Amino acid sequence: MRLKRIYLLGFMGSGKSTLGNALARSINWSFIDMDHLFEDRHAMTISSYFEKFGEDGFRLAEHEILVNVSEMENVIIGTGGGSPCFYNNMDVMNNSGLSIYLKLSPEILFERLIHAKQQRPLVANKTESELLEFIADKLKEREPFYNKAGLVVDAGRLSVDDYIQIIKSSDELKAY
Repeated sequence: MRLKRIYLLGFMGSGKSTLGNALARSINWSFIDMDHLFEDRHAMTISSYFEKFGEDGFRLAEHEILVNVSEMENVIIGTGGGSPCFYNNMDVMNNSGLSIYLKLSPEILFERLIHAKQQRPLVANKTESELLEFIADKLKEREPFYNKAGLVVDAGRLSVDDYIQIIKSSDELKAY
């Protein structure tokens, strides 16, 4: 079986978009950021969708997008930070491609997010101590789902070339 899609999952700030774009260029695939795709398809921001339809409505619509992208080929998919935690989303990802959890400590995530708070609605108005506590709590809640990924990697130590080698050596990957 030839690998047709790779899912990158992890907390906000873990590098899903940065790594996904770089990997896609390196192996001549497309990169899909599920959050951007969601906003394009629904013609509104995720925050607006949350306000209008609530978290349950958002998670259902997000699941439908995941099912849709799980049928695409030669794509690297950056999931939303909470995507793996709802419905059977981890099963969808693991049954249709290679899922990689970009694992980082709360402290490293804090360092990455403290400078980009204003672009991220969930953390925009938090103080530094509130931000670190939020990250630690959410990570504790989400890690049981993240850890179901096909690969769990220390995202703070690997380069794009390291990921390419991991993907090439994956039993699922026989050719691009």
